[in-house]
Amino acid sequence: MSADSTPEPGIPGENGSSNGPRHRRERGRRKGLLVLAWTAAGIVALGGTGAGYLYFKLNGNIKSVDIDQALGSARPTKVDNGSENILVLGSDTRSGANKKLGGGTDDGSARSDTAMIVHVYEGHKRASVVSIPRDTLIDRPACTDTKGGTHAAASGVMFNSAYTTGGAACAVKTVESITGIRMDHYLEVDFSGFEKLIDELGGVEVTTTKAIDDPDSHLKLKAGTHTLNGEQALGLVRTRHGVGDGSDLGRIQLQQAFIKALVTQVKHVGLFTSPKKLYDLADTATKAVTTDSDLGKVDSLMAWANGLKGIKASNMHMVTMPVEYDPADPNRVIVLKSKAQQVWTALKNDQPIPAAATKGNATGEAAGVVASS
Repeated sequence: MSADSTPEPGIPGENGSSNGPRHRRERGRRKGLLVLAWTAAGIVALGGTGAGYLYFKLNGNIKSVDIDQALGSARPTKVDNGSENILVLGSDTRSGANKKLGGGTDDGSARSDTAMIVHVYEGHKRASVVSIPRDTLIDRPACTDTKGGTHAAASGVMFNSAYTTGGAACAVKTVESITGIRMDHYLEVDFSGFEKLIDELGGVEVTTTKAIDDPDSHLKLKAGTHTLNGEQALGLVRTRHGVGDGSDLGRIQLQQAFIKALVTQVKHVGLFTSPKKLYDLADTATKAVTTDSDLGKVDSLMAWANGLKGIKASNMHMVTMPVEYDPADPNRVIVLKSKAQQVWTALKNDQPIPAAATKGNATGEAAGVVASS
């Protein structure tokens, strides 16, 4: 990736279009979610007890990046209070299987349109998940990518330009700059793996309270209960024009609801009923993720995932980083700094996010459209 690569000119429709401020059509594909990474880790934890060929096969599937080496020591201090922070990104390389699913031109670049900070509280029984809207205008810090390339700082750019410019390391650097919180781990997932994993899990059951019809994401659902296959699930987490106000904030609300539905369902899947099913799930999951180097082996990922298995969907508090629409461009959002600081301070202190920080902010008007069945 070139040092001056940014998504603003490279994504059709991103610079504001004639389709209206919050309803512009765009071709960016929503893909990886926290739950894919979470499910991947959980499946490996359940199925990683084998030895020999199966272990090395799964181990060879996992891709990892050395975030610590790229970022060096100029990072927030790790808070030693028993908590853990994980940055989860969804990536779209526009190549291979991703190109077939997502469409668009294979221009050699990669994009991240889904970003979530997962804070696991001491005791690993509860978690807060903070979604960062990709359209947020931020000041991106100078950074060094994992190949040693350097990238200059930039002001007033979209949040997802960090990943496009310098990959995982620059994305982590940007999040740490925004929050003042050290990311202990990094997980990246792609949407081709997401689709396959949902299919191998047998689909996910959700209830929609409104009909959804979005030709852009190829999703058409009546109001009611559905068992979504991989393609439909991918359409749901990508859709924006079929429900709510057509904004990325609305799509985040749908994604968060789908995560809870999937986390609930995964806990009830009979993984041990078929060794082949278990292996197929673990094989797909490990192929779908890229991790930081600390989690880059099956045994490390397994040990880490075992610490997350006690977190139920009901104990996951899901919010969006406090933002408001940019008065100069309603297709963009800007951070509400005082409220956002309340969020980051709470996470640093391993405390619940105060309700006041999440009230009165810009939303996508899609809350309650999707629920667990």
